[in-house]
Order: sequence, then C-alpha cells, then structure tokens
Amino acid sequence: MNVINITKENFQKEVLESDKPVLIDFWAAWCGPCRMLSPIVDEIASEQTEVKVGKINVDEQQELAAQFGVMSIPTLVFIRDGKVENQTVGVQSKENILQMIK
Repeated sequence: MNVINITKENFQKEVLESDKPVLIDFWAAWCGPCRMLSPIVDEIASEQTEVKVGKINVDEQQELAAQFGVMSIPTLVFIRDGKVENQTVGVQSKENILQMIK
C-alpha cells in the first residue's frame, strides 16, 4: 500500500473513518532524523497491507501536529478505531515500529 499524504482536509476520511488501523509519521523536510526514518516507514507501508500508513508534514499541517501534541519529530502515532493506541518520538527500528502496530 502507498503512503498517504495526510492533511487537515483528508484527516477525517483517511484516519478517523479508516477501516484499517493507521500509522502516522509526523515529519519535516529539514529534519535529519525524519529523513532516516522515512525509508523504514515506506518499507512498512509496502509490506503491511493490514495497516494504512500516512505522513503529516508538521510545517504544512501545524493544526494536526498541535492536535496530537507533537513537540519533537519524527513522531509516530498508531491509531485504531479513531483512538491513539501508541506513540513514539525519535528514530525507531523497523522491529520497534512493527511491535508498535501489532
């Protein structure tokens, strides 16, 4: 499955109304650790068909970042049935992320 660019315009449909759990990567173009994490998130998106994966650019979507209390990036948030189930800050290994979404 492809990574979805999540904005405040499609957040309701893509995240809250999703029939699958959603892993969201909060990132920014200037963030070095975000660039390290991005290929791992992309890999998980292509391998894990039972999970929807989205990315939110915190510079473009400040309201969503504030809504989730994102203070540092990268931040990963795992949402199931519209509720936050898990959240991590910083670069994570693929194994840690897979553990987070199980």
